[in-house]
Amino acid sequence: MTLRSTFRRNGVAAVVLLTMLGATVSLGAQAQSAGGPEPATWNSLKSDVFGQKTIEPADGIISIEAPKRAEDAAIVPVDLHFKTDAATGRLKAVTLIVDENPSPVAAVFQFGKDAGVTHLATRLRVNAYSYVRAIAETEDGKLHMTATYVKASGGCSAPAVKNPDEAQATLGQMKLRVFPSNAPGTESMTRATEMQLMIRHPNNSGLQMDQVTRYYIPPHFIQGLTISQGNRLIMSMEGGISISEDPNFRFEFNAKPDEDVKVDASDTKGKKFQDEWPIQSSTL
Repeated sequence: MTLRSTFRRNGVAAVVLLTMLGATVSLGAQAQSAGGPEPATWNSLKSDVFGQKTIEPADGIISIEAPKRAEDAAIVPVDLHFKTDAATGRLKAVTLIVDENPSPVAAVFQFGKDAGVTHLATRLRVNAYSYVRAIAETEDGKLHMTATYVKASGGCSAPAVKNPDEAQATLGQMKLRVFPSNAPGTESMTRATEMQLMIRHPNNSGLQMDQVTRYYIPPHFIQGLTISQGNRLIMSMEGGISISEDPNFRFEFNAKPDEDVKVDASDTKGKKFQDEWPIQSSTL
């Protein structure tokens, strides 16, 4: 089930209701390893997102890092690391979930077949003390989950950093940073190279209040994102309201030298943004 179809079928209100009425269940090994309370919300939510599919432990395929107590609930850093080898198979997708957010599914990431993505970091809004979960789907269709407990509150309703005029003036502007790899690569492809994509966008959650009018600001966020190099997909994202203002993604993948990196993004108002950067051998 895609993030978009989940929103269409259930709506934010239904997800909030699930959050409020989650049944209490016994504490499992996953909750204990995450260092938080009983995952009641998750137990009532997971079937809505993944149906009846079995979700197995991470088994080293995916790991997650986030602060135990966030300094700023509106920009909580989350780091994901992936292991892909012959035994585990290729990683196809990762679903990022914040249990207690009004719309828990933060984003669904899809990875290119030969992209070799091993690391992904972004920043999230966390609305209440919550588990943050990453569920990886491998090529064989199996799901593997890891989670961590984050103490933060008010992230989804926190006022925007920029004023509306400034946000509109820079809307959709992108910047790409390349972090050269110190490891030698092959002639046709380097070893994992890190890049950081920054997009100017308010990513309004729909729960923030205009400080002048006292009306709620309508939701307006990056909904679709595709990062490619040459003709191959590196990563795509279907995003929701939990991705922070000015979305930021740092990722590590197998880069090919002398092929441009291209980014296509779209938001919930139908605006499209695009940029492209040449990647030379010397930068890798």
